[in-house]
Amino acid sequence: MPKLNLTQGFVGKSEIPKGLASVDYYDERMPGLLLKVLSSGRKTYYIRYKNLNKVSCQRKIGNAVILKLSEARALARRKLAEVAMGGDPFTDTSEILSPTLEAFAANDYIPYVKTYKKSWEMDISRIRNHLLPYFGAVQMKDIEKRDVVQLINDQLPIYKPGSINRVIILLRYIFNLAIKWEVHGVFRNPTAGIPLLKENNQVERFLSAEEAKALLIAIKASKNPMLQHIVSMLILTGARKREVLDAKWEDFDIERKSWRIPNTKAGKARIVPLSDTAIVVLMKLRKKKRSPYAFANPVSLKPYKSIYYSWHTARKMAGLSDVRIHDLRHSFASFLVNAGRSLYEVQILLGHTQIKTTQRYAHLSTTSLRSASNEVSLAVPELT
Repeated sequence: MPKLNLTQGFVGKSEIPKGLASVDYYDERMPGLLLKVLSSGRKTYYIRYKNLNKVSCQRKIGNAVILKLSEARALARRKLAEVAMGGDPFTDTSEILSPTLEAFAANDYIPYVKTYKKSWEMDISRIRNHLLPYFGAVQMKDIEKRDVVQLINDQLPIYKPGSINRVIILLRYIFNLAIKWEVHGVFRNPTAGIPLLKENNQVERFLSAEEAKALLIAIKASKNPMLQHIVSMLILTGARKREVLDAKWEDFDIERKSWRIPNTKAGKARIVPLSDTAIVVLMKLRKKKRSPYAFANPVSLKPYKSIYYSWHTARKMAGLSDVRIHDLRHSFASFLVNAGRSLYEVQILLGHTQIKTTQRYAHLSTTSLRSASNEVSLAVPELT
């Protein structure tokens, strides 16, 4: 807690030592006045005093970019004089305390999302690595739009746009919940009106029919006897890897040719229709049923934690080392679109909650669109 005879020049150029999230500079000329500098570059004037209950308090009095040092000293002098006369200048509702972002995340947000969100551990990681270094010690009511913009600008040289967008979406959700739950002092969302970055880092790989056949041949030769069934199910249904690995026999209705996935990324169950080929895969496995899990490890009789090594060996053998398991889901969608199925049908089959997510496959439908446009040629005679 360094004490300095603050000057306007120092305020403008002040920085914090590397590795710290914030530093307080106390003014020697005006005892009780301090300048708080955050790693994000935000600078704010505060005053420290003891209230009527002799409890030490620290209150914000202004943004150091807007408020001159002389004005901050004058404002601090008036407020501290009121304290000396037995009053408290911060008892009005405009100065009501709100939790710090760190406190709200730990005490309210994380316990809540753990009850329904499968990816809550990713939220903890993003909060710890991206949000707390900037806003952890700041009251939520004091986080402003310009601070969020600064966060984005600081992270652009380090992280991809998609990664930054996930952080902003998370911060937006945290504030929306705080407002919904009527958390003290939180009346606005500082992320409102800030657009997400354009993402050019999406890598999507689609298998051709020939590549799919080559992959299946390589997978049949795998030392992992379950790999061919797992990969076949992924290609035939477009399901996510974990959905297949954790699938139980009780989730399948062979007669109705349907599969109920109870735990999805969206947090709610969905029904997947099964093709005749997918039914054949399940019938083969059911003959050897030894576990409640349809695609269980034959040794442990429990779901695989990972199939990476057997998958990696097979894809290299097929000459497709750039293909990821998630690309099987993309390929399922591409086969549907190129067969003339609508994006709405693809959306339902993939379980997308928003059509915007499915729009990424729109460019694949050029053949079916060309066929559709030719229908007009049949109705309109050629002009000669």
